[in-house]
Amino acid sequence: MNHTEPVAEAAVVTSDDLFGIVRETIADVLGTAPDVIVESTDLRAEYGIDSLEMMSIGAQLERALNVRIAAEDLMRSETVGQAVALLAERLADRS
Repeated sequence: MNHTEPVAEAAVVTSDDLFGIVRETIADVLGTAPDVIVESTDLRAEYGIDSLEMMSIGAQLERALNVRIAAEDLMRSETVGQAVALLAERLADRS
């Protein structure tokens, strides 16, 4: 799956696909390799991510997943895994 292309409205996104999309998006915004981003990664503690970077990540994820997600909601997620769970919840609510 090409993670830069929006996910079709009816497409089923597996948790592995979702984690891959989130990981690639975060790596792109932070300028790091995707393989260093794991579910337990704490973006604030490990990368000093700020609200502008989180807004950029949120905007890219909205486009890629065709789902609304507020940067504040993402900021409440302490780890990448929690952010993935939040996105999975939003995707499930959409269907």
